[in-house]
Amino acid sequence: MPRRHNDLFPQIASFEALRRAARKAIRGKRRKRGGAAFQFALERELLALERELLSGTYRTGRYVEIELVRPKKRLVSAAPMRDRVVQHALMDVIGPIFDQGFIGNSFANRIGKGTHRAIGTYERYRDRHAHVLRCDIFRYFPAIDHEILKHDFRRRIKCPRTLILMDTLIDGSNPQEPVNLHFPGDDLFAPFARRRGLPIGNLMSQFSANLYLDPLDHFCTEVLRAPYLRYVDDFALFHDDPAVLAGWRDRIAQFLEKRRLRLHPRKTFVASTGEPAEFLGMLLHANGKRALPETNIQAFKGRLKGMVRAVHAATLSHEDMAARIASWQAHAKHAHTYAARRAILGRAMRQLRAGT
Repeated sequence: MPRRHNDLFPQIASFEALRRAARKAIRGKRRKRGGAAFQFALERELLALERELLSGTYRTGRYVEIELVRPKKRLVSAAPMRDRVVQHALMDVIGPIFDQGFIGNSFANRIGKGTHRAIGTYERYRDRHAHVLRCDIFRYFPAIDHEILKHDFRRRIKCPRTLILMDTLIDGSNPQEPVNLHFPGDDLFAPFARRRGLPIGNLMSQFSANLYLDPLDHFCTEVLRAPYLRYVDDFALFHDDPAVLAGWRDRIAQFLEKRRLRLHPRKTFVASTGEPAEFLGMLLHANGKRALPETNIQAFKGRLKGMVRAVHAATLSHEDMAARIASWQAHAKHAHTYAARRAILGRAMRQLRAGT
């Protein structure tokens, strides 16, 4: 049993802790209405949050919901700024505690990890093994079970007020799409009686998604002893024998039933590592070449056209357009995309200068 930590709440609820958290929450959002309003009344807002947290009267606000259709249909939820500040303050304290127990090859939402380190690790395992088992969880965020997640919180946190705050943030999450799956031992109404689902686009959700699959990480690396890596719910295991990987897939499916999760039937498969593989937004070839999927390039071209029109209409500044382009380039530069980037961005710059 890991060590359980107590007396954490004063480190979370103090004015100074909230002020540090506010800097993180507002970063990059000062021009948006919620960020600007919170910044304008910063001291008053933080004092109110401190008072509510210490008195036990803090409650979460209402989420803003946005339905995205690309690259796939999903619901993204934005918490009010004051709730984002609380989540940052909480994560500053509990994040390092849980992170100590995570395996090295869990790459999502962790300092010093990230997408491109995960891709590099995938390539190293690919080059050493003949086959890969690619796995994905069926409707992962909507399927996360609140009761199981809260039990996971208590494996490392003992502080009662911190646990109440963590539970409040989970209970205050907005409803997600239903995932009505039955598992061994369930009666007819069990899937409807259990609270499930966490909002995408939420700091607490990102942390919880990592934590919820941490037992799977240890099962794969310590029990199966597999070459393994995971980024959120996208994970891969490697071996020279496809029959071994098929057996691992069955054992993983059984393990996930205890977490009330199912493997995605279409996105879970065994493949040769000699075949090109799309992983975390990159198309990876066995010869070491990396490419962006055509869907990514076409989607960026479409966004770029919209940005050019918005700049001409004076609804988007040149600075904001440059920031959005830099964000895409930061990912694209990790693939062999120099010629494509030069052509796409050159065309956009000519359109900007021409005013068309």
